[in-house]
Amino acid sequence: MGIISTIMGVLGFGFGITVGLVVGYFMFIYYQPSDVKDPQIRPLVEADSKSLQKLLPEIPLWIKNPDYDRIDWLNKFIGYMWPYLDKAICKMVKKIVEPIIAEQIPKYKIDSVEFEALTLGCLPPTFQGMKVYSTEEKELIMELGLKWAGNPNILVAVKAFGLRATIQVLDLQVFASPRITLKPLVPSFPCFANIHVSLMEKPHVDFGVKLLGADAMSIPGAYRFVQELIKDHVANMYLWPKRLEVQIMDPSKAMMKPVGILDVKVVRALKLKKKDLLGASDPYVKINLTGDKLPSKKTTVKHKNLNPEWNEQFTFAIKDPDSQVLELTVYDWEQVGSHEKMGLNIIPLKELTPEEPKTMTLDLVKNLNPDDVQNEKLRGQLVIEVNYKPLKDSDLSTNLADSNSVQKAPEGTPEGGGLLVIIVHEGQDLEGKNHTNPSVRLLFRGEQRKTKAVKKNRDPRWEEEFQFMLDEPPTNDRVHVEVISTSKRMSLLQTKETLGYVDIYLSDVINNKRINERYHLIDSKNGRIQIEMQWRTAS
Repeated sequence: MGIISTIMGVLGFGFGITVGLVVGYFMFIYYQPSDVKDPQIRPLVEADSKSLQKLLPEIPLWIKNPDYDRIDWLNKFIGYMWPYLDKAICKMVKKIVEPIIAEQIPKYKIDSVEFEALTLGCLPPTFQGMKVYSTEEKELIMELGLKWAGNPNILVAVKAFGLRATIQVLDLQVFASPRITLKPLVPSFPCFANIHVSLMEKPHVDFGVKLLGADAMSIPGAYRFVQELIKDHVANMYLWPKRLEVQIMDPSKAMMKPVGILDVKVVRALKLKKKDLLGASDPYVKINLTGDKLPSKKTTVKHKNLNPEWNEQFTFAIKDPDSQVLELTVYDWEQVGSHEKMGLNIIPLKELTPEEPKTMTLDLVKNLNPDDVQNEKLRGQLVIEVNYKPLKDSDLSTNLADSNSVQKAPEGTPEGGGLLVIIVHEGQDLEGKNHTNPSVRLLFRGEQRKTKAVKKNRDPRWEEEFQFMLDEPPTNDRVHVEVISTSKRMSLLQTKETLGYVDIYLSDVINNKRINERYHLIDSKNGRIQIEMQWRTAS
């Protein structure tokens, strides 16, 4: 009876399960509840704030703030590069942290602190948006929305008093709003010398810690204490306006600031060759420094003289004495047509001994090709005196000061007065009716200064500086700035026209010591000009 009852029980259970599944299937297919209604569809803009919070619990910055841009491309790039960035970042962290640990552990009688494992995991950080600030300074400012819910594995082993303990950091979450400033911008790759990082608000940091394999954060009160401690510690170090500065390259080399002064005296020329059919030559010397964008310097013309004497002095600012070369070319002046080259030679600055005046007699050659047989022909000689004087460390530190600082006025400045410095940087959207060869004319107290003309350019860059020595602060004065375009072509069109002007009052310059603004030009459709002004005093 026991066996039969067991068999019948199994058969009954199997039959009941089968019938239940079949009946349940047909009831699910053919039975529809009457209380189910079709969902109400309406535009997203009509939803209230609570409904939006349910639909979008984390709204990206580029939606909440229109001045933030989407940077999905950056997130994709970091996603692809993360396995390699992980190793590079961990390697850099070890390189920075290990010397600091080695210096600190003797103070606490700890034998050693070592990284047994260091990886940031497989989940890269994401950036919710980026905002870029536009300033008139040589800098680039970016604000980012950073969110990182990673799975790092950081295992540190500590040995002290013969005992060994391990600390493991897991499940890291970081929400932060960093501001990254690249400054100063320089003409050498990667085009900026320093990176400044600040936090615009206290970051949110959450992580798990295992001490000797046990969850240390489960201790009552430990989690909140550690959270606040980290927030306050990071905020004290990097919360704006405090910042972390990372130097990328040497600012002196990056900004190509002058490191020395070269004095050149053109003394005389000897035995120059006759170039004119009637009479002797009319020589002058043209001096050029490689790597310097300033115009070449020239001596006066000595008419009908094959052994001219000049004794004229010139000064050059040297930025890279290891690579720069002084070029000297003798020309025969012509009243009509182009001037004929009589010969040339060069002096590599690296061959000069600093602070040692040197007199050199250079043989003039046709070109700088040593294999050219025409260079064997005698063309005369040029006698010059050169003296390279490196700048002192104090002068270099002054040159490398922050671009926002204002230098002191030079010696000899009148007491109570100062030096007004006007720097014409660039123009934008300048447009003339007949031609666009813009230059800038400054008019101040009846004195006129003018920049060079930039041909056929609506967005010219001048970067020229003008100085006015004054006996008293020009508090109630103004500077008239006018952009003009000049054409040298002979035509029925106007050879000169005004592209716009602006009057700048100097009271703000005197009070603030420095202004750097972009001004809209009057009588111009969209033209603008960037002018920097400084008021330098002896005190």
